[in-house]
Amino acid sequence: MKKVIYWVMGERAGRTIVGTWNWLWGMPVEQGGKVAVRVAEESLESMQESVTKLAEAVAMQVGSYERAKKKYQEKVQELKNLEQQAATAKRLGNEDAARMAITRVLQIEQLLPQLEAQVNQAEQFVNGSKDKLNRERMKLEQYKADMQNMKDLAEVNEALGAIAKVNNEFNIGSARSQFEEAKNAVQGKNLRQNALAELSENPAEKLQADMENMTLDEEVNRRLGMLDSSNPKQLPE
Repeated sequence: MKKVIYWVMGERAGRTIVGTWNWLWGMPVEQGGKVAVRVAEESLESMQESVTKLAEAVAMQVGSYERAKKKYQEKVQELKNLEQQAATAKRLGNEDAARMAITRVLQIEQLLPQLEAQVNQAEQFVNGSKDKLNRERMKLEQYKADMQNMKDLAEVNEALGAIAKVNNEFNIGSARSQFEEAKNAVQGKNLRQNALAELSENPAEKLQADMENMTLDEEVNRRLGMLDSSNPKQLPE
């Protein structure tokens, strides 16, 4: 489906559509990565283009409204001029000119309410369009600020990812844990070997060896005592 959208809409527009689609269905574009930033940038550009087109349309509305308003004001002024002409013609005794002027006055008086209603309606439309344009511009400025914040956050996420990668590659804590485990294993083996050595020794043989050592010590001590008690022989002069 994604490839079809890219083929039909183009890569840029397609990526924006897919990103919006994923967002609507609760599927993240990416966990705060560069793809999400690109989708946001393209969406912001689309909003900017829409606001620009809206501004152009409002400008056309304003132009049409100003022309309609000017036409209404011209008719109002024409009505006043015809009334003056009718009064002048009547005063001068020109009955036909007075009647013709009054006839045109009546025609304009019938037209003016319609023109006034149309001008008022156009004014309401223009004011509504201006308000909408102002709201969209404010939203666009807010999205621009959010866009900058999103870029900053994406950079922070990338930096944190690099930090996590370094921590994973140089996990000193894990190496320290392994060293302690190895040291405990060696010490434990030494204690087990000593215990096995003690258990493998025959108690009777150990007792016999101790007694023999004691007997030997006593004999050595006795002989040493005899040496001390004997008189040394004197050499002849």
